[in-house]
Amino acid sequence: METTVHDIDAAISERLKKLRAKAGFTLDELSSRSGVSRAMISRIERGEANPTAALLARLSEALGLSLSAFFADEDKQGSPLSRRADQKLWRDLHTRYLRRSVSPPGTPSRVDIVEVEFPAGARVSFPPREESRVMTQHVWLFEGVLEMVFEDVTYTLHPGDCLYMDLGAAFDFHNPSDKPARYAVILDRGR
Repeated sequence: METTVHDIDAAISERLKKLRAKAGFTLDELSSRSGVSRAMISRIERGEANPTAALLARLSEALGLSLSAFFADEDKQGSPLSRRADQKLWRDLHTRYLRRSVSPPGTPSRVDIVEVEFPAGARVSFPPREESRVMTQHVWLFEGVLEMVFEDVTYTLHPGDCLYMDLGAAFDFHNPSDKPARYAVILDRGR
């Protein structure tokens, strides 16, 4: 049975607590490393707040993880096959974008593949993060139009276009059209 958005949202607080404890970070240490306030981290861990994609990416990076690794099921035995029905979904409540973790979890690969459905008019901005300089990604557009602002240059992607970028730099995803965009992000953790 396909994992629901509700299932993922309900698990974020427990997952963040577990990963923070595993890293040995206090709330203050994770706050300092991520640039996310201690109060917000505490609210997320108590299930009182749902993080945006940008905020969750900052927390994940501070923990040394990609977003896909944040959502990966550590208890599951690694398999080279990831069935669509088993792939985890997460919806950013702010932008309403939906991300599907496509890569098989529990494998030693440094690459994560994520499918994204990005609503019309949506925008997500990621600040520069020095910790992410070791990570790169390709954004491959399947449907719609996507504007990517990367290193002060705006790239307009059309179906079939692919943009490569360093994740340490600031970047924006923007769908300027009145139709959803669908794309894949292929992330190399570089570790």
